[in-house]
Amino acid sequence: MNAVWLMLMGFVAFAFGWFIYSRLYSSKVLELDDNFVTPAHEYRDDVDFVPANKFVLWGHHFTAVAGAAPIVGPAIAVQWGWLPAFLWVVIGTIAFAGIHDMSALWASVKNEGKSIGTICTRFVGNKVGQLFMVVIFLVLLMVNGAFGVIIAKESVEHTTTIIPAWGAVAVALVMGQAIYRFKMKLVPVTVVAVIALYALVPLGVAFPVSLPESVFGLGQNAQWVVLLYIYAGIASVLPVWALLQPRDYVNGIQLFVGLILLYASIVIVHPNVSAPGIIPAITDNPGGWHMIIPVLFITVACGAISGFHGIVSSGTTSKQVDKMKDVRFVGYLGSMGEGSLALATIIACVAGVSLVNADLNIETWGDLYKGGVASFVSGGGALIYEGLGIPQEASATLLSLMVILFAATTMDAGIRLQRYIIQEWGDIYNIRFLRGKGVATIVAVATSFAISINGVSDGQVAIWPLFGATNQLLASLTLMVTAVILLKSKKFGGSLVVLVPMTFILVMSFWGALIKLGDYFQAENYLLTTLNAIVIVVTLLVVLSALKVISKILSDKKASA
Repeated sequence: MNAVWLMLMGFVAFAFGWFIYSRLYSSKVLELDDNFVTPAHEYRDDVDFVPANKFVLWGHHFTAVAGAAPIVGPAIAVQWGWLPAFLWVVIGTIAFAGIHDMSALWASVKNEGKSIGTICTRFVGNKVGQLFMVVIFLVLLMVNGAFGVIIAKESVEHTTTIIPAWGAVAVALVMGQAIYRFKMKLVPVTVVAVIALYALVPLGVAFPVSLPESVFGLGQNAQWVVLLYIYAGIASVLPVWALLQPRDYVNGIQLFVGLILLYASIVIVHPNVSAPGIIPAITDNPGGWHMIIPVLFITVACGAISGFHGIVSSGTTSKQVDKMKDVRFVGYLGSMGEGSLALATIIACVAGVSLVNADLNIETWGDLYKGGVASFVSGGGALIYEGLGIPQEASATLLSLMVILFAATTMDAGIRLQRYIIQEWGDIYNIRFLRGKGVATIVAVATSFAISINGVSDGQVAIWPLFGATNQLLASLTLMVTAVILLKSKKFGGSLVVLVPMTFILVMSFWGALIKLGDYFQAENYLLTTLNAIVIVVTLLVVLSALKVISKILSDKKASA
């Protein structure tokens, strides 16, 4: 089968989602109205609450939610063949992720830019909302911990990315000053910033940077983890306009260019999909992935649906929405961008990798998941080289840079969001010292750092399944909260658009969490066993409480009828 057909089928489906499905949902159910005063204007402080151009905000939201997950997840999932991963990415983007992200963003903008946990407190119950925030905090902890390890490994393995990756921080800082302090126009600033970013790529190839083998007993991976968290802590307390917004925006442009290169190469090379459509489930791999169902649906989270998106939507993005109708553009189109990245990853893995290794077959293809990000970088690099003639090393650097920059922007947002939750806990429980930005940031950095530094030796594989299950459980809980809001607003028909995907992903992710609980216990990994057990118990309590509220709403409706 020609890979171009996969690309075309995906694009046609995404077009249906954007032009028809999202338009109907946003107009008929959410009823987006630009006369509504958004929190960015009502509570403007030019630190967290800042009205943003919808294209800039889309860039921030897209890159904050993308990270490395829509690359890692699909690259792992192709061990079962291209068909399951392809179907889940396409259907998940249209009917799950887009609705989830847009709904969470809408709910937060309508509720003073509050987090989804606080919104749960308002509409479901105070105690339930506090439990919800525990799940959110754990997801952020796993995201930051896993991505810290991913960035460190990429930095060690691809030393040519160091100069452009860290140079992107300087580019973003200058860009923020140019737009917000000196009021320069967005388009020319964008052009200069993108040129500067790509000018750093050949410089990185010419001058690779590596850290010493050991410093104070810390290896190279551990050293990068330390540097990353120092940076993330500083970045999380800066005003969003100074670094977060411009960094995410220019990274969004960089991703857009990267996707153009990848998809243009697919059209030019039109490689064959050498992977089988479906491969029987593997029973002896070290990741513990024994079943396509339900494990597929927690392996591919970002790129299909992800609870982390709801945290970002209701955490940083909702505080920057200029006009209410921007919610559809930023929320739904942001999820489509991530779906496009996941689709490109699948094609790179099942068609591009065969350009590097022509001996792959059904017996050996299942081991492809071990490559993870490496499969995407090598397969995508081969496609770009064959299609556009860009040298293999430069192509691989570009794709590895994409991974590092997205994971880093997710860490920036993730640490900031952890800080928000810690400060909220300070307010809820009247713990004065946690209310301060400095202490809350230190706590956020320290807890995430502990997860990352413990994963440096064996990578992020151990925590990835737990992250996937917890992340998807959070997505189902976010959909459940938005369903309650819609039901309380008498939008009974529209709530089905949310309740159907909520039910499906809740069953799949809860099933997956139970499987992993047994796996971790048998492996005597008691830290992850404990975290998994906490997630399961808290999720049960939140679901039961929300179902009680939904039942009461429906009973009242029946009684009034």
